Amino acid sequence: MATDTELTLPFDLTSETFTVKDHYTITELCTIMAFLRSENGCPWDKAQTHDSIKKNLLEEAYETIDAIESGDPAQMADELGDVLMQVVFHAQMASEQNAFDFDTVVSNICRKLVSRHTHLFGQDQADTPEAVLDTWEKNKLKEKGFESQSQVLVDVPRSLPALQRAFKVQQKAAQVGFDWDNSDGPKAKILEELDEIQEILAKTRALLEQDQITTEQAGRAVTAEVGDLLFAVVNYARHLKSQPEIALTQTTDKFIRRFTEMEILAEEDGKDLDELSLEELDALWEAAKAGEKEPVS
Repeated sequence: MATDTELTLPFDLTSETFTVKDHYTITELCTIMAFLRSENGCPWDKAQTHDSIKKNLLEEAYETIDAIESGDPAQMADELGDVLMQVVFHAQMASEQNAFDFDTVVSNICRKLVSRHTHLFGQDQADTPEAVLDTWEKNKLKEKGFESQSQVLVDVPRSLPALQRAFKVQQKAAQVGFDWDNSDGPKAKILEELDEIQEILAKTRALLEQDQITTEQAGRAVTAEVGDLLFAVVNYARHLKSQPEIALTQTTDKFIRRFTEMEILAEEDGKDLDELSLEELDALWEAAKAGEKEPVS
C-alpha cells in the first residue's frame, strides 16, 4: 500500500540526520516515527505492538482533557502532540504490516467529515447544533449499515469509562423515544433503586445466615443492584444536562483538596489524622469546606 507520504520517507536515515529545531511538519513526524521503528531505531519503539501501547492513547487523551481544563494553551498544544504521536505510531505499525498507513487515516476522517455533514455537502437541512447531531447520527447509521437501534447501543465502546458508556447508551436509546419526559422520572428511579439495595442487603444477609448462598453470590447480587442505582444516577444527570464523568471528576478533585486541607489543619494542631476520632475528622472536614470559596457547594 504505497502512498505519496510513504514514498517520500527516507528510510536510510541515521540518528545523526535528526536535529532539534523549532518547527517540524507532519511528514517529518512520520519520518521520525518510521526511523524509530527501523533497524537502526529505538529498541523500545521497535518492540511495541498495537496491543502493547493501546492504553497509552487513552492516557494521553485524559492528559489532554486535563490540559484543556487548565486553560493553558501551551500545555494543550503539548498534550495534543502526544495524542497525535500515538496516532502516527499506530499508523506506522500498520504500514509495516501493509494494513494501512497515515494517509489512510487522514483520508478516512476527511471522507467521514464530508459524508456526515450532508447539511453542508448534501441536501439535508440542519440549522441548530441539535439538528446537526441528528443528521450526523442518521448518516452514521447509514454508513455502518445498522438495521436496529440495538446495534447502535452495542456499538458504544465497552472500553469507555463506565459512567460515560452508560450516558451514551441512554442517549442512543432516547433517540427512538425510550426516555423519561423530564428529570422527575430518573429522580424517582434513584429512590426506587436505593430501596432495592436495602431489600437485597436484608435478603442476602438472611440467606447467608442460613448458609443458602455464598459470600460471592451475595456480593454479585448487591453489585447488580448498585449498578442499577448508578445507571439511574447517570440518567438523572443526563436530564439535568450534566456530564456524569466530568461531575464525578470535579467532585473527586474537590474531595482531595478538602482532605489535603484537613491534614494541614491537623498538623497545625500537632496531630495526625489517624489519631483523631470520627467526630474530630468531621469537624476538620467542615472547617476545610468552609474555607473554600464555593458559595454553592
